[in-house]
Amino acid sequence: MNIYVGNLPFSASEDDLRTAFAAYGTVTSAAVIKDQFSGQSRGFGFVEMPNQAEAEAAIQGLNGKELKGRALRVNEARPREERRPGGGDRPRRTGGGGDRRNDRRGW
Repeated sequence: MNIYVGNLPFSASEDDLRTAFAAYGTVTSAAVIKDQFSGQSRGFGFVEMPNQAEAEAAIQGLNGKELKGRALRVNEARPREERRPGGGDRPRRTGGGGDRRNDRRGW
């Protein structure tokens, strides 16, 4: 089961996540999501646990518990949504501003 862990302190490491969840069972992987440019934590991560019962126990046991002074938000991760390449659904700007020199001269 893939588990979402939110409200992580920026100082939390993957080892911190692994240790917290290992108290409830086997942890396959633990990842803190980081900004691709700065390398700083984005304040959330994911933990994978192969056993459903252990994963559910970890969610119940750790949701709302503090890690390094912040109350964690822990729940089952939702499937990742497909994103279209190209930056979203913003409308394209078309047309130009014209020759503004003529506007100032009053032609």
